[in-house]
Amino acid sequence: MSKEIIIGLLTEGTTDQRFLKNIIQRTFESFELEITIIDVVSLTKSKGNFTNNVLKASQEAFNEGVNVLCVQSDADNKSNKNTYQDRINPAKKALDKESEQTHCKILVPIVPIYMIEAWLLADKALLKAEMGTDKLDNELKINRKPEIIAQPKEIIEDAIRIVQKTSKRHQNLTIAELYEPLGVKIPLDKLAELSSYQDFRENIKNAFKMLKLL
Repeated sequence: MSKEIIIGLLTEGTTDQRFLKNIIQRTFESFELEITIIDVVSLTKSKGNFTNNVLKASQEAFNEGVNVLCVQSDADNKSNKNTYQDRINPAKKALDKESEQTHCKILVPIVPIYMIEAWLLADKALLKAEMGTDKLDNELKINRKPEIIAQPKEIIEDAIRIVQKTSKRHQNLTIAELYEPLGVKIPLDKLAELSSYQDFRENIKNAFKMLKLL
């Protein structure tokens, strides 16, 4: 019998939610286990430090019937080490002390290298299609590997401006319009080339083990 799962999602911003929702569902389903994803529920980002934010989201998740809580925290660095040390692990430790009767305790961290916009660059052909351009990667200055770009959001915004200088069709395009379609369309095998996405998959595996599905 298929196990029904509701996934909670706590992100740094609303555009991150629009990008990640479909990716999260497709990634969970890619394990080809006997599961049915009922929904990916957006949770409220609270004021205060990261740990308190996670604890409040975990409580909200429990009340929403959520089984697994995905939490995004951009590394803002070339490595995710400090993010795990300073944010994820302390939040997990605090969550461990809470009751299963009040909190969703299965946590799946999403820690993009530098920032989530690196994932938008995982399939540059798709990104350019959504921007409506056939310019070369080097013309748009997006020719580097996504996870070595310290400011991927700025790089994408600069690429949009380059497109707008030579095309009247996309004068009103903003990066905010790219998150949702890219989240729906980006192939998982392209994301799998990124170390932070591989880390996310490992965190899902751990969640499945906690759910006794692996």
